Amino acid sequence: MPITPATAAHSSSSNGTAEAILLELVDENGVTIGTAEKLAAHQPPGQLHRAFSVFLFDAHGRLLLQQRALGKYHSPGVWSNTCCGHPYPGEAPFAAAARRTYEELGVSPSLLAEAGTVRYNHPDPASGLVEQEFNHLFVGLVQTPPRPDPEEVGATAFVTAAELAERHARDTFSSWFMTVLDAARPAVRELTGPSAGW
Repeated sequence: MPITPATAAHSSSSNGTAEAILLELVDENGVTIGTAEKLAAHQPPGQLHRAFSVFLFDAHGRLLLQQRALGKYHSPGVWSNTCCGHPYPGEAPFAAAARRTYEELGVSPSLLAEAGTVRYNHPDPASGLVEQEFNHLFVGLVQTPPRPDPEEVGATAFVTAAELAERHARDTFSSWFMTVLDAARPAVRELTGPSAGW
């Protein structure tokens, strides 16, 4: 992973103990107003913080989904978009999206483009945590097979729009999935073309 001023400050400490992960708190306009520890920011009623969601597609216009690893404290085992997470304080959302896509899935997008933002409040009944997020959306292309980190990702699947509809009716998806997908759809359609059906 490239070392930038934002990522250098968040590497493991030299004595082997993990540092607290901080998120960037924002106001309703997405302006940074402070920081909070990650788990604390997700405790009810939740603190509005910056996040990102990535949607990567293959050459056939199929969306890469990931199933979150069972060991994750938030929404374990559910299906979701290609990658989602939180920038470190001071880290650009675009850089964070590229970084986490590589860390989680072992792929670097061959194209990654901004697709707007969406603000939402989604409680997760299973964990009791709350997603109060100002989410930066990104769409892109992937040309290499995923090599997921098993601590982050339980499984992956490439799906067409029709296959996603079937899977969404059958499987459990993250509470935020449809919100971020619907917000990203105009950019997804522009990327994949009308024949892909998104």
